[in-house]
Amino acid sequence: MSVLYFVIQLIIAIGIAPFLTGIIKKLKALSQHRIGIPLLQPYYDLAKLFKKDVVRSKTASWIYTIAPYIYFSTTAVACLFIPFFTLPGWSFKLGDALLMAYLLALGRFFITLAALDTGSTFGGMGSSREVMVSVLMEPALILSIFALGSIAGSTGFDSILNNFVANKGMILEPIYIFTFIALFIILLAETCRMPIDDPSTHLELTMIHEAMILEYSGRDLALIEWASSIKQFLFISILVRVFLPFVVYTEFGVLSIFLSICVFLLLTVLVSLIVGFVEINLAKLRLFKISRLSILAFTMSMMAALTYFVSWR
Repeated sequence: MSVLYFVIQLIIAIGIAPFLTGIIKKLKALSQHRIGIPLLQPYYDLAKLFKKDVVRSKTASWIYTIAPYIYFSTTAVACLFIPFFTLPGWSFKLGDALLMAYLLALGRFFITLAALDTGSTFGGMGSSREVMVSVLMEPALILSIFALGSIAGSTGFDSILNNFVANKGMILEPIYIFTFIALFIILLAETCRMPIDDPSTHLELTMIHEAMILEYSGRDLALIEWASSIKQFLFISILVRVFLPFVVYTEFGVLSIFLSICVFLLLTVLVSLIVGFVEINLAKLRLFKISRLSILAFTMSMMAALTYFVSWR
């Protein structure tokens, strides 16, 4: 049953992730009074890229070749740490939130290293900006994990969610409000959304993520784009599962699993719409003003940790 559970988790993560990207793009188009792309367009784009030939620079090393596969693999495995649709306590012991953060950092390390590998000016510029953003945001992420883990007594998502389900009134507690704000800002930064980055631009003065992958094509580019969608789905799932666990079933069963998956998917679509609304109403920040947003995220996570030590201990 545990193997089946993780297989279903992985299928949901890699299957639904591009759909959320399509929802955000569709919402942005509607806000501009355009019809926009079909909701399934990200799937068509991935299929088209997988059919194209891969063109690699002659100066690139083996790092450039394996980076898309490592980036995709680490992001997909990180999604297994969050219980999407049930809480099978006895079987959900693959890893905790800290290991998830390290896996994402490993994927980011290889993709930024690959951007430097070809010697491209844009690649070097994008990788340096990506590392700067990650250095600014990762302390807030780690501190948020510790704040949630302190209440639950563990940094495992199963323990955090079990604790929240047992005390649903905690959703109005300051520690959860502060942590939610911090993680939402981290979501925008980690997924290259506005106001941190504009995923739809190719202007060299504003690109961060797009600048790193300009040299990629074909199957390699498809894996990177797919992994970016999965990472976005991952952080949206964290917000849904930790802060919006309205329906959580603790026993295996066809009906309970089906209902829990439906509720989970509806909540992920809701959070995706919120991300889209934020992106519509905010302009991109100048590069050196991103630190202000990171300070806000770190402050919120710090206040969450201090709230625990003052009020909960």
